[in-house]
Amino acid sequence: MPIEPIEIGRIEALFRYPVKSMRGEPLESATLGWHGLEGDRRLAFRRVDERGGNPWLSAGRLPDLISFTPLRRQDDRDGLPTHVRTPEGEELPLFGEALAAEVGRRHGAPVQMMKLRQGIFDEASLSVIASATVREIGRLAETSVDARRFRPNVVVRSTRDLPFEEDGWVGGVLTFGEADEAPAVAVTLRDPRCTMINLDPDGGSPAPEVMKACVRANENHAGIYGTVTRIGRLAVGQTIVLRR
Repeated sequence: MPIEPIEIGRIEALFRYPVKSMRGEPLESATLGWHGLEGDRRLAFRRVDERGGNPWLSAGRLPDLISFTPLRRQDDRDGLPTHVRTPEGEELPLFGEALAAEVGRRHGAPVQMMKLRQGIFDEASLSVIASATVREIGRLAETSVDARRFRPNVVVRSTRDLPFEEDGWVGGVLTFGEADEAPAVAVTLRDPRCTMINLDPDGGSPAPEVMKACVRANENHAGIYGTVTRIGRLAVGQTIVLRR
């Protein structure tokens, strides 16, 4: 017997991360395409000497990346950044030799900026977390925790306001907004966390107690991953409905 759809909350915040592991940008609205939010994680540094299956440079290997800020200094037909501001404030062309040299110097090995049309994702193309989960991890870690530590695309202000409520959404479908053909995401799995959640999104300083709290509270899971099943427009304030 089918279960009635449940309104679980609203979109509290939207983020995208044009360059993998660099600073993200908050959005009031965004287009949800078949490969996640438009412009999300479409760029990444490749470790030139890496011959394995995961050549991408992340903040797990180079925490300094968190402090690099993608910028749009001229029109790009894909809406992607054209420059990057370094932690020292210098603005460098995205695909220029100077930026690759600066990141490579910090990493200690050569890197190359790459653009991938379908994005570079760890598990699935959309990451969702509830603000109650973020608050609970902060409480357990006894530190202030910003949702951006978790690099989500969608932050949910849940009606029930329960931490780790997202675990119960796995296997369901989230729809955003009230239109008949509202954008939708199939919730595929819980989000297993890595050491990136220890990094302050504004400076990269580590706080290992954050991941320890996540491990203790929920087996190192916080939030969920989803796969897009219907494209459309997302906006802060939209209602979110869980269907099964």
